[in-house]
Amino acid sequence: MVSDFDNTPSGEFFNDGNIYIYGHFNNDGVVDFYQNTGLTQFTGGSDQNISGAKVSYLYDVYFNNSSNTVPFKVSGSIDISGEADFYNGILDNDNYGGKITFNTDAFHINTSDYSHVDGPVNKFGNTEFTYPIGDGGFYRFAGISAPSNTAAIFEGKFYFENSDVLYPHKFKAGVIQEIDNQEYWTIKKESSTNEEMLITLSWRDVTTPQPMIDAAQRDALTIVRWNPDTNMWVDEGGAINLEAQTITTAVNGYGVFTFGRVKTDLVLSGDIVVYNSVTPNGDGKNDYFFIDTSNSKDIYNLNVQVFNRWGVKVFESDNYGIDGDVFDGFSKGRMTVDKSEQLPTGTYFYILDYQYGNPSENKRHKQAGFLYLSGN
Repeated sequence: MVSDFDNTPSGEFFNDGNIYIYGHFNNDGVVDFYQNTGLTQFTGGSDQNISGAKVSYLYDVYFNNSSNTVPFKVSGSIDISGEADFYNGILDNDNYGGKITFNTDAFHINTSDYSHVDGPVNKFGNTEFTYPIGDGGFYRFAGISAPSNTAAIFEGKFYFENSDVLYPHKFKAGVIQEIDNQEYWTIKKESSTNEEMLITLSWRDVTTPQPMIDAAQRDALTIVRWNPDTNMWVDEGGAINLEAQTITTAVNGYGVFTFGRVKTDLVLSGDIVVYNSVTPNGDGKNDYFFIDTSNSKDIYNLNVQVFNRWGVKVFESDNYGIDGDVFDGFSKGRMTVDKSEQLPTGTYFYILDYQYGNPSENKRHKQAGFLYLSGN
């Protein structure tokens, strides 16, 4: 138990038990743990500074300070490898410049309006992750599926403010009718590896405009991204989960994201009909993921991607339905299972991306949703 913890440049501290920090925490030397053990508990009755010139490597960490709404002022760097228990007190690294990193298998519990990170959070490694982020006293998580590379680094941050100031809403793709004017997220790829992943955004009535929430009920809510190459908002699509109040999609790039409301008369342009049940048992009914384009004369370059629940791509086609190129329950993507074996029964995630209409007009549509595979 210590009041203030001050580790000098020559100091080395390895935690294989419990340490209670009741005051400030500063590390200019070595702070680490032994063999996946060690609990660091920040439990104070007044503001606690978390500072230092060197990274503090912590396994389990516990935050509990009810002295005020934002008691933890983070100007140093902490790297978490085990469980982060956000019991009480918001961590502010946005105003103090600190860095908070969750390592490969790290996770968090008890995250809420009363305890989260106000500022950027980094995630290292190849596991899925929900960012414990918020702003303005509201917990507003975003998530990523598992990257393919073990050295992947992604940073997530939430802003409870209007993105129109920096990213004008008047510049948007034609399918987008309205853009969320109260909140946005940044999800940035900080590593050099190429990644194909899913991102998930959450909505809440305390921060999300009511028209966006209403759009979710009508299947007209989408994820939009600011494209810096074209200086406009683009539609990234999204599969809506009303119970969880989330929307998920695969994206064509990273950066700035928020919600958009799409023009419903343009959804599934070209009279495409999607049948989202796949039962590959050879009975001639739903033996593959059937996308009916029989009434469509102007659909082309139909790209289809299918992901499993962890965000791993199991199928992709750039010309779906041609020469038997269909998803029939077998993997054709990055998987650890035998590609000759049928994928397991469960809910999968699909994305359609295609062009329609007069080719000279270059109209594109992107649609995301869920399909159910009754396989092994």
